[in-house]
Amino acid sequence: MNTPLADRIRPTELSEVVGQRHLLSEGKALYNMIENGEIPNLIFYGPSGIGKTTVASIIANKTKRALRKLNGTNASTSDIKDIVAEIDTFTAPNGILLYLDEIQYFNKRQQQSLLEYIENGKITLIASTTENPYFYVYSAILSRSTVFEFKSIDSEEIIPAVKRGFDFLSEENNIEIEYSDEVLKKIAVGCGGDVRKALNSVENCYLATPAKDGKKTISLETADELVQKSSMRYDRDGDEHYDIVSAYQKSMRGSDPDAALHYLARLLEAGDLPSACRRLMVCACEDVGLAYPQIIPIVKAAVDAAMMVGLPEARIPLADAVILVATSPKSNSGANAIDMALSDVKNGNIGPIPRQLQNKHFDGEDADVKGQHYIYPHPYPNHWVKQQYLPDKIKNAKYYEFGDNKNEQAFKSYWDKIKK
Repeated sequence: MNTPLADRIRPTELSEVVGQRHLLSEGKALYNMIENGEIPNLIFYGPSGIGKTTVASIIANKTKRALRKLNGTNASTSDIKDIVAEIDTFTAPNGILLYLDEIQYFNKRQQQSLLEYIENGKITLIASTTENPYFYVYSAILSRSTVFEFKSIDSEEIIPAVKRGFDFLSEENNIEIEYSDEVLKKIAVGCGGDVRKALNSVENCYLATPAKDGKKTISLETADELVQKSSMRYDRDGDEHYDIVSAYQKSMRGSDPDAALHYLARLLEAGDLPSACRRLMVCACEDVGLAYPQIIPIVKAAVDAAMMVGLPEARIPLADAVILVATSPKSNSGANAIDMALSDVKNGNIGPIPRQLQNKHFDGEDADVKGQHYIYPHPYPNHWVKQQYLPDKIKNAKYYEFGDNKNEQAFKSYWDKIKK
């Protein structure tokens, strides 16, 4: 099996790495560490295909250390023991640099087995993860490491890598390759910030294009057919999912319909209709709420319609509802009120239910006051009469505060008039 193009042209110098200028530009902390050759234990955090393995390989070359690679998805404790056995042998005279990919799949015991060796410097650990290391990496490893976040690469930065891939294949196979700027852009945009995916597409385009008159001409049609349809990273169980749904709801809450529609589009492109509907419904209740209470059945109807028709038609009722939520007046008074009430209940601030509210129709011999004495409000003016409803222990508790929107202020004006 041939080595993938991405591995055949893997950069050997920091200046050749695509993107990550916030880490690898001259003068940056990681750049200086690598150039000085004194590397602490590191954790690289970020999506796949953006240079984490490449930078680890460059570090190994710079420090003259033996590079060993393990992947958390399939490595075992015995694999770690095999690497430890190489310490101070002729195969690793300058120590070992262990690149542990997907460290989040190592359990606590496996991660602990590395502690002794990374503390005494026999092994320098460079771990990578696509998930937030502060959630997934054992704290003892985390405290002994420096975390650097690698970021997705813009399509404009990937275009030179795509061009380099075609040029490499041309030289490697001694054949002229022609391509347009549109082909370069199509591949760069379609890879979703993943350089490896882009180079895979380059190689596939080369293989799928027949030679004619001693050269290959890569057509836009071929690139369009072979580039993966979605240019977006998405993992329903990963950080990217939660980042998107968080941005989606916060954009609606922040009354930005354009941003809300953008994140809705990303959810729908990923096929995640349930998350799009759930967050929309939550936002209507939590963030619009009593400022426009009629919005709740309206959004519910839009969500029901979306779930009934499915994608792609579901985009239409959801877009209508998202725009409505984003542009509606906002109030979180209801959410705040129930959270305060829940806090009292969780902290034991409850007390017996007042006698007049209990579901009792007779009094026992132990009752100090005979009779329930509940006052039925409807016979009174405006269907209201002063009466204690909260338990004695918290009878003066105040949970709900009227919002400053037109709707709630109208309610407040009415009740101020009635209850005075």
